[in-house]
Amino acid sequence: MDLYEAIKNAIITGTFEPGKRLTEEMLASEFHVSRTPIREALKQLEHDGLVTALKKGVSVRSFTREDIQQIYNLRALLESYAASQAAVYRSVDDIASMRAANLRYKEALQKESSLDLHTIHEVMKINQLFHEAVITASQNEHLRFHISKVVMLPLMFHSFYWYDLGQIQASLQAHETMVTAIERQDAERAKIVMQEHVYQARDHVLDHLEEIQNRMEKREFV
Repeated sequence: MDLYEAIKNAIITGTFEPGKRLTEEMLASEFHVSRTPIREALKQLEHDGLVTALKKGVSVRSFTREDIQQIYNLRALLESYAASQAAVYRSVDDIASMRAANLRYKEALQKESSLDLHTIHEVMKINQLFHEAVITASQNEHLRFHISKVVMLPLMFHSFYWYDLGQIQASLQAHETMVTAIERQDAERAKIVMQEHVYQARDHVLDHLEEIQNRMEKREFV
């Protein structure tokens, strides 16, 4: 993992919580590197919208309710378009990748009778693999670039921690409906299912926003 990815991961997981001040000196000591690569990584993180510049150093960005609503709405627009394009351009391998992710998703849920932290982490990773498979099937690298900028925020808020088993199973069902639509080249259906899928995630985060932010400040997601 390179330095940029390491710092970004620390922000996404809550190790560097919202509002935390990060300086080149502190990060150089933390990651045992010189200040030059730190400076470059911080520039990229600022470009990504994950940190904001201070007179000295940066602070990890905090997101308001309005920020979250706007970013999820943009994600719904971009990912639903990706799903519709996937229905047009998908290959046999693309469908296989989506179905493999859904099978892993189902197996992860069947292993445990309750949603412990290990299961939640596993489902989060598999969910990301599924969405990446849809983007790959769209054959549009511009979409991949722009979606990558709005997917980090949902990861930061760890919405899966507030899903119950029924809600996670409903998410899996949405994935399976999406694969069927993409395989049948039903672009409109795939678009609608993805859009509603993202909107449901948005509403879920907004419903639990205060709890999520409090838990992140206490670093209880690690």
